[in-house]
Formats: sequence, C-alpha cells, structure tokens
Amino acid sequence: MPHAASPRHQTSMSQGSDATEEEGLEGLNASAHAFFFDVDGTLLDIADHPDGVIVPADLAADLNRLLERAGGAVAFVSGRTVERLDAIFHPLRLPAAGAHGAEMRIRSDAETERISPQLSPAIRAQVLRTARELGDLLVEDKGASLAIHYRSRADAKQELGHRLEAIAELAADPLTVLPGHMVFELKHSGRDKGVAIEALLGTSPFHGRRPVFIGDDVTDEAGFAAVRRHGGLSIAVGRPFENVDVVLAGPANVRALVHRLSL
Repeated sequence: MPHAASPRHQTSMSQGSDATEEEGLEGLNASAHAFFFDVDGTLLDIADHPDGVIVPADLAADLNRLLERAGGAVAFVSGRTVERLDAIFHPLRLPAAGAHGAEMRIRSDAETERISPQLSPAIRAQVLRTARELGDLLVEDKGASLAIHYRSRADAKQELGHRLEAIAELAADPLTVLPGHMVFELKHSGRDKGVAIEALLGTSPFHGRRPVFIGDDVTDEAGFAAVRRHGGLSIAVGRPFENVDVVLAGPANVRALVHRLSL
C-alpha cells in the first residue's frame, strides 16, 4: 500500500501558469537537472486499456526540445517495455528504463540492454490460468514480467493478489508482486525504478546533475527514494507519497511543466 506523506509543496499548476513561479519548482532548469519521467498517469492520462493511451500532439515535440536543452539528460522510467515506449512516442526516442528497470537504454541512440531474464514458461502458464479463472483478466507480457490488469473485475483484486503472491513464493527465482493502478505486476526481485535511476545517474549525460523524478503510483516510490538520496526533487502526480517534495494535480500539469522547461 502507498505511504501517505505530507509533501513539502502541493500545487495545481495550470496550463497558463509559469512553472518557475510555482512554490517548490523554483530553480528547475534544463542545464542543471536530469529529468526522469514515469509515463502512464504521469505524462499520459490513464486509459482503460494499455493500448488506448493518447499522446498529445505537442508532447513529443516538447520532450525532444527538453532533451536537447538538457544535453540528453531526459529519460523515461516506466513499467512499459522500451519497445512499447518507442512505439507510443514514435518517432521520439529517449534514454529509457523499461519494465521497472528490467530493460535499460542509457542513450537515445544506444541498444536496449535486458537486465532481467525472461519469466519461465511455467510461471507464464500459472499466471495465464489464474487470469482465466478470475474472469479473463488482461495479461500484458513484458518478457521479464507479467502485468495482470483487473480493471474489468475490480472485485477480484484481493484474490488475484493472493494467488500471485503464492506463485511468487513457489517460484525457483526470487519474484516480487508489485501493485499499481488496477494492476499487479509479477516481476524479478532486485530491479525497480530506484535501481534504474541510480544506474542512469552513474552514466553520462545524467552524472553530476541534480535528478528530478515525476511519478504517480506505488511503483514509483523506489524512484522517489532514490532521487531523495541524491539530493534531487521528487514530484508526485495526483496524491502524496513518502519522499515526495511536490504534488501536481494531474498529467496535464506535468505536460505544462515539460512545455515550460523546454522553452
């Protein structure tokens, strides 16, 4: 469960406001900071189906300008695979940590490195059987993890969580069940968004910059903590979490901030 906390600042930044005047966001600039963005629920509005997200026409252009202004120190840190991120934002390619850090691309022009191994066929079979038994739940196969969406059967949340925990406990490899917005993700232990951000901060062009991470979910808490350890700024979307400095009202406010930073 998320840990509610009192952020240092809370803002409902609107499209017409000036990000540099927002309390808690003063001093943010492309030349000194490294920017890490969650995607679903942060840059993009949540959709009923993972394939249903809409990228506003100007967002990719704003991100590309920010990438140039920040000397390449802009990255997606997402539960989605790097391949899906590229497809969603095409033709934009950013450095990226995909599948909660199971995949890494440290530069826009680099190849994607797969850090975590594929889940075994036996684990896949167990998860697919569980999803069928609980009402044909949507299973998103990310290779190194499986996301089981229960938006169509919210009443199945508790039973689904218990069954996935049982699968993880009996698995040969250490696995973790990660909760999110109407989804559970079964993934390898030891990789999360915090580990991914730490890895990116150890490489050029992120190294030596003050990190900024923006996320909206329990899955982002490790990222918030990592940024806090590095003296950076953690920004939550929609609600406060542990280790968060600023809360923005929604994805539209994040997009407004990206636009301001890109100018």
